[in-house]
Amino acid sequence: MALPSSSFFLLLLSLFTFLCFSPSLAEIRFSEVRNDDRPIIPFDQFGFTPTGRLELNVSHISLSNNNLDLSKVGFFLCTLDAWLHVLQQLEDGEIRCALQSDLVKPVYTFNSLKGSNSFDNLYLENDADQYNLVFANCYQEQLKVSMKVRSAMYNLDGKSGNRDYLSAGRTILPRVYFLFSLVYSGLAGIWIYIIYKKRLTVFGIHFFMLSVVILKALNLLCEAEDKSYIKRTGSAHGWDVLFYIFSFLKGITLFTLIVLIGTGWSFLKPYLQDKEKKVLMIVIPLQVVANIAQVVIDESGPYGHDWITWKQVFLLVDVVCCCAVLFPIVWSIKNLREAARTDGKAAVNLMKLTLFRHYYIVVICYIYFTRVVVYALETITSYRYSWTSVVAAELATLAFYVFTGYKFKPEAHNPYFVIDDEEEEAAAEALKLEDEFEL
Repeated sequence: MALPSSSFFLLLLSLFTFLCFSPSLAEIRFSEVRNDDRPIIPFDQFGFTPTGRLELNVSHISLSNNNLDLSKVGFFLCTLDAWLHVLQQLEDGEIRCALQSDLVKPVYTFNSLKGSNSFDNLYLENDADQYNLVFANCYQEQLKVSMKVRSAMYNLDGKSGNRDYLSAGRTILPRVYFLFSLVYSGLAGIWIYIIYKKRLTVFGIHFFMLSVVILKALNLLCEAEDKSYIKRTGSAHGWDVLFYIFSFLKGITLFTLIVLIGTGWSFLKPYLQDKEKKVLMIVIPLQVVANIAQVVIDESGPYGHDWITWKQVFLLVDVVCCCAVLFPIVWSIKNLREAARTDGKAAVNLMKLTLFRHYYIVVICYIYFTRVVVYALETITSYRYSWTSVVAAELATLAFYVFTGYKFKPEAHNPYFVIDDEEEEAAAEALKLEDEFEL
């Protein structure tokens, strides 16, 4: 008999959860399930080599009904392709429980408990592939499960025999992040030299750009240390806290920088209009929400009831932030286009307009590549080469930083930076009139 539509919907939801998995979740993870009757609870994802290991320690097991066949309750490993076939088997009525499928690899079923409320299991996985650790409860509403789960998935080094808690394909990430942190440190040094050499033409925005580069370098350094500790021990040892702090600061400063450049602050005018201030007031709190969502996603894992909700919150907020930072650039292009038609300095305004158009296109390309193309790479790339999506995202970000720095560097003869006395007086007068009008 086929599954009820509501149950099958839950299984499809679990498939969506698999697709939303973050490959960085691989580490020693502690999870707690309370009175849960979900038919499928995903716990973690990991890319195994032929020397893969899974340590599963489950304690404080409590079942709402012990008079059931507990061979239909337990943990299993499966690949995404296998899970798609299992869903088809369930829909066609070939099986009534995921644990009955020969496409999954049972790790432990609860009929082996025999009155105990805990178990420890070491599972050897010799087939190299990317697997999801899943808990199945084929009784759904008839059975609620509570338990504390400690899962540790790792690969053994072929030569030293040391444990590697990073998924295959991501084990080189500590070196990748460290290399990029050195690159950004070098960029910061170059920018400091440019600021010193061109100090007579330096604006406040240039120091802000320096802070963005420094925060990016620190963020990458902390991420390198975070992944390095996880690789060796399965735990971040507090490096994740520093990583979250610098990720938060880097995200806020980068979006603020794009807004400030887009409004022409410190270049075209020494003040921000109300609508531009509102964009900043929207972007900064949204970045706070996005970073909170990211912390919850990383720390809780996909087993939680609200994990998908937080994932959707993060994606929504990220999209809103990306859209919001484009408005100031559009406003600046519109203002410059109107000025080029009416102002006697049409040539200068047209050059500024061209630069803004280029920056607008680059910002769109950067957002599209890092949000869409990188996600597509994560989806279609083999788990063995999952590091390539990280490298692609970092190269795109590096190119965006370099382009921004090159186009908006301090330069005495760059007409974009020229604010003559008339423009300054007009801006100051406009600001004064605006304040008087508000009063």
